[in-house]
Amino acid sequence: MSAYDAPVSDHRRKWDKDEYEQLARERLLVDDDDDSGPPVKRELLKPREYKVDLDSKLGKSVVITKTTPASQQGGYYCNVCDCVVKDSINFLDHINGKKHQRNLGMSMKIERSSLDQVRQRFEMNKKKKEEKKKEYDIEERLKEIKEEEEKVKAHKKEKRKERKRKADDSEDGDPDMAALMGFSGFGGSKKSN
Repeated sequence: MSAYDAPVSDHRRKWDKDEYEQLARERLLVDDDDDSGPPVKRELLKPREYKVDLDSKLGKSVVITKTTPASQQGGYYCNVCDCVVKDSINFLDHINGKKHQRNLGMSMKIERSSLDQVRQRFEMNKKKKEEKKKEYDIEERLKEIKEEEEKVKAHKKEKRKERKRKADDSEDGDPDMAALMGFSGFGGSKKSN
């Protein structure tokens, strides 16, 4: 017998598959016994009924000390999750995220709309569009345009009068000072006395 015919001693560890199958079965039986009741039923995701306040602290300085509560520290405070988020983008990501929605008692699933609900929504939007068309009155619109043009004309006329007053005031100034500054030789004098 040569060295090549000798059985190769395998250095790898051998697993006892039967033993591990038995352990897995026992673990499943224990997990089934630990169920503390039915899974928590969460509400379906729905739109929020409040406006997210992102602008109230904008441009304001806040003094923060060691004893300042988390709700008054810099950044945006989420009272549901009791956390502070440093900027508005991350705050929006947080309140739209899975963890925050779970703390509110909602799942991330949305209600499926039925065909009737979709038809009702289309009808409602159609009615809104028709109401807007009715509100658009051509005579009223022409009247508004005319009023706007009159305001613009009055504003231009007032500006012209103001420029004329300023020109008259500057001509009434000290002639020696005007000559000294070099204004006496330019432009004509259009005084109507």
